Amino acid sequence: MSPTTTNACVMDADTFLKYWQGHRRVTRRFIEAFPEQELFSLSIGGMRPFSALVLECIGMAVPSLKGIISGQWEYGAPVSPASRAELLQLWDETTKAIETLWPTIPPHRFQEGDKAFGQWEMTGASLLTYLVDNEIHHRAQASVYLRSISIEPPFFYDRM
Repeated sequence: MSPTTTNACVMDADTFLKYWQGHRRVTRRFIEAFPEQELFSLSIGGMRPFSALVLECIGMAVPSLKGIISGQWEYGAPVSPASRAELLQLWDETTKAIETLWPTIPPHRFQEGDKAFGQWEMTGASLLTYLVDNEIHHRAQASVYLRSISIEPPFFYDRM
């Protein structure tokens, strides 16, 4: 690699947040697309129901940001929504918390290594990339679920 490419910044923090929030909007549409019962019960090939996958994303987002900000890594309390409306409310609350916490991330923490949740040795930027990748992965599973019940999944590329 040439020096110009190794020192290039591909995405700044504000652009990354917009990218992540775009994916969160798509995932929200996936939650809305599921019939209530299937959201909490449909499983194919031993995969967890989509509601459980969404709760994993919810449970990782704010605790990860707080860990990146402070270096203190604590999982949030598990929650068990009883309906799609409650799950969407949790999703929206998490989105607002992300927007609130994001500007408080010390800039050096994006490139600083840490042991997230006592398990994963990586930089803040790597953990954030993992969160988005994990959400996309779970949305792909949701696409399989929706197609199995004859529902066309929302377009993954429409992040508005």
